[in-house]
Amino acid sequence: MEGIKLFDSELKLMELIWQNPNINAKELSLLASKTIGWNKNTTYTILKKLVSKNAVSRVEPNFICVSLIEKEQVGYDEAKALIDKLYNGSAKMLFSAFLSRERLSKEELSQIKSMIESFDRNGE
Repeated sequence: MEGIKLFDSELKLMELIWQNPNINAKELSLLASKTIGWNKNTTYTILKKLVSKNAVSRVEPNFICVSLIEKEQVGYDEAKALIDKLYNGSAKMLFSAFLSRERLSKEELSQIKSMIESFDRNGE
């Protein structure tokens, strides 16, 4: 599934669901309280929004929360939206802007070069 826009609060809850697959809503609210500082009502409100967006499925009994979207897809969608919004869809412009301000180690640069070469060799 692609194209679901998640807000920061929804992403926080999704992160907990991805880290704890098939967690029930009560356990999720306790975990959100412990890790994010949210009360039960906040967690349930955000969870209801995720269910309505088809990002999470509610499985009975016990309101088991099952992710319907993959973290990698959400990350890609968010990155793509950012590139489209700020760099007119140009990944090259994003990397240029980032690398002109960010200091990467030789090891990091080597790893990035290897990834690019790997994609180029594989035709991806």
